[in-house]
Amino acid sequence: MPAYDPQNIFAKILEGTIPSVKIFENDICLAIMDAFPQSPGHGLVLPKAPSRNLLDADPDDLSRLIPQVQKLAQATSKALNADGIRIAQFNEAPAGQTVFHLHFHVIPIYEGQEPGQHADKMADPEQLAELAEKIAAEL
Repeated sequence: MPAYDPQNIFAKILEGTIPSVKIFENDICLAIMDAFPQSPGHGLVLPKAPSRNLLDADPDDLSRLIPQVQKLAQATSKALNADGIRIAQFNEAPAGQTVFHLHFHVIPIYEGQEPGQHADKMADPEQLAELAEKIAAEL
């Protein structure tokens, strides 16, 4: 497996050199809106600890991160009245990983609505900010 590249886009978002729409942040992670959502309210949980993906992540870091994924899933479900929540996490390019910094997708799912394609089209930043505010209010 290739080494972790600290110049990846999520590392730059974590250091604040690339903007994002933040939902919440703590010492473990940053939760942001996905700029290319599969469903309105699609969020990402980015751990602050550097790792390429789940395969090279420190188990102690993962044990602190998973409750943060749950926290975002619960807030998203409640804020957006989702019928379900899909959690997705990809490991290496053949599996669909496009940014090589461990991250979890939290995707609200609605009965009768098929989610869009991964990284298909960019969302309106104003809509992302409104959704982030709704989700954050449930934390």
